[in-house]
Amino acid sequence: MEARPIPALPKTHLHVHFTGSMRHTTLVELARRHRVHLPEALVEEWPPRLRATDERGWFRFQRLYDIARSVLREEEDVRRLVRETAEDEAAEGSGWLEIQVDPSGYGARFGGLTPFTELVMDAAREASDASGVGIGVIIAANRTRHPLDARTLARLAVQYAGRGVVGFGLSNDERRGRAYDFDAAFRIAKRAGLLSAPHGGELLGTASVRACLDALGADRIGHGVRSADDPALLDTLAARGVTLEVCPASNVSLGVFDSPEEVPVRQIFEAGVPIALGADDPLLFGSRLTRQYELAREFHGFTDAELAELARCSIRGSAAPADLQKRLLGDVDDWLRAPAPDAA
Repeated sequence: MEARPIPALPKTHLHVHFTGSMRHTTLVELARRHRVHLPEALVEEWPPRLRATDERGWFRFQRLYDIARSVLREEEDVRRLVRETAEDEAAEGSGWLEIQVDPSGYGARFGGLTPFTELVMDAAREASDASGVGIGVIIAANRTRHPLDARTLARLAVQYAGRGVVGFGLSNDERRGRAYDFDAAFRIAKRAGLLSAPHGGELLGTASVRACLDALGADRIGHGVRSADDPALLDTLAARGVTLEVCPASNVSLGVFDSPEEVPVRQIFEAGVPIALGADDPLLFGSRLTRQYELAREFHGFTDAELAELARCSIRGSAAPADLQKRLLGDVDDWLRAPAPDAA
């Protein structure tokens, strides 16, 4: 049976949130240093038991995320988070990382939106140089805030287009903010050449995915798994080449699906829709990128050739520079040409 090592498979990681990328050990250490009390769900019971398909469950998930974010108090904390995330990505075979951040959740502690964004950009450059992993930043608006706040963030993203920011996103509970309300912000970002990468089709159904396509001109969609409920929508996504950032472990942890077998990775893949597997929030879900590929292999029967195609989709769907994409795609071919351990 084919079983090439997944960490050696060159790939990109396109769906991971800023605080959610933190190592658990770092969370505990920074909380101790800054005297932040962590609930048992983030210490002894980690990873926490989550189910966010109802309002109460999502509130608990968001509360845990906000507590984790509160341990970032100093510039070095931010630099450490980005540095360690890049190190983890390198260990898992990522040649390119796109990390998503909403500066409005951090600006008050770091001097404002622009100073915090500058800090993240500088930390990303340092981490990239040290790890060899290319890093792009996606600035994301929050669906639960006013659309005018999203326009402010879109203009902020545009300031850094071509200087580290590669896309504009829309995150948080999709049940609490219609995609159509944020179309002006996405027009600002798209005019500057930034990728449109909103979340959709996770907690809501196919209409949420269509709204991302029609109102926000999505190039990629975070999650998008509910598109599997509509074959015609899958055909549209495939025809447009829109990449879905599918996060299997996250979907199960949040109760979107009850088990890994139910996540429609195989159905979406066979419909010809590009998939970029993502870990979403490793800090809260307890697994990183390699595990998402393992789930595809273990529960959906993906062969090494199919895993290689998933990696290629992640590379082609990224904002990585063309020369880096070309190199990574060649490295995927090399991984596939190498004999599997069982065949050696």
